[in-house]
Amino acid sequence: MTSEAPPFWWEEPDWRVLALSPLSAIYALVAGRRMRHAAREKVEAPVLCVGNFTVGGTGKTPVAIALARQARRMRLNPGFLSRGHGGSFAQPHVVDPHHDAARHVGDEPLLLAEHAPVAVTPNRAAGARLLLEKHGCDFLIMDDGFQSARIHIDYALVVVDARHGVGNGHVIPGGPLRANIVDQLVFTSALLKMGEGTGADTVVRQAARAGRPIFEAYTRPSRKAGLAGKRFLAFAGIGHPDKFFDTVREAGGEVALARPFPDHHFYGGDELAELAATARREGLGLITTAKDAARLRHDAASADFLGQLDVLEIDTVFEPEHVPERIIDETLDAWRQRKLKG
Repeated sequence: MTSEAPPFWWEEPDWRVLALSPLSAIYALVAGRRMRHAAREKVEAPVLCVGNFTVGGTGKTPVAIALARQARRMRLNPGFLSRGHGGSFAQPHVVDPHHDAARHVGDEPLLLAEHAPVAVTPNRAAGARLLLEKHGCDFLIMDDGFQSARIHIDYALVVVDARHGVGNGHVIPGGPLRANIVDQLVFTSALLKMGEGTGADTVVRQAARAGRPIFEAYTRPSRKAGLAGKRFLAFAGIGHPDKFFDTVREAGGEVALARPFPDHHFYGGDELAELAATARREGLGLITTAKDAARLRHDAASADFLGQLDVLEIDTVFEPEHVPERIIDETLDAWRQRKLKG
């Protein structure tokens, strides 16, 4: 699977979806069976999973960071579990944000590591043991891994983008779903609708009919953004770059030129030179996302390029504001029940 989702995944189903439907049916069957029958190791700490139903960005990482901040306010010592997109470590590895490269650990773990220890490994149970034994963590937040993790999840918060929802509603390769919605809802503790829009209305209704709580949140530019009145060449290699461009506008900046790249894109030196030259020629500033900046700081970008780059920092806001505390409390309750049952 490439890191760039085909555009037709987010459009009304057409002949391509029909042609791929046999493969989608097989994928859905295997994915559903794997979720139902996977052996899930129980670890000695509460596990809160922040996942999604689909391939592509829904804003999970800012949500995970917000929940870690809340955990700290509740006197917990959180740690993150991540596979790390493109990560290359054979053994569980705790991210060093000062020395690790994005190509080795992934961009999201580098962002997460600014807030709590991050163990990068496909074997999340092994990563959990590392965080508990070596870093004293007592509350684990799993960034992604909802469908594939071989670890017991005490609370699964599934994030859905309000604008894009679940795309055309079909399973890979005909659409962005990682498994049938019905199969995924069985393991969902609550749904978090991110942002504004009607694209998620159908799946929200499905979750409500299944008796799952529906929470809402949105991202907003950090107060320190300071973009008002500035004109930019905005570029981003994330799941839905249009959301980033809109957020720059929301912060008061003008997106004179927009350059989308594939999700998790590693920029070549020629691409960065072209971006810088175009911005200079058009009299524009350069701006990108925090996730892109993490990749750039630990990869090909020169100090000169980074020096002229604005980074849009965002915060996750829950409505009502007590939702993160409720989610963590319910995770702790589920963990205590698990411990009582042995």
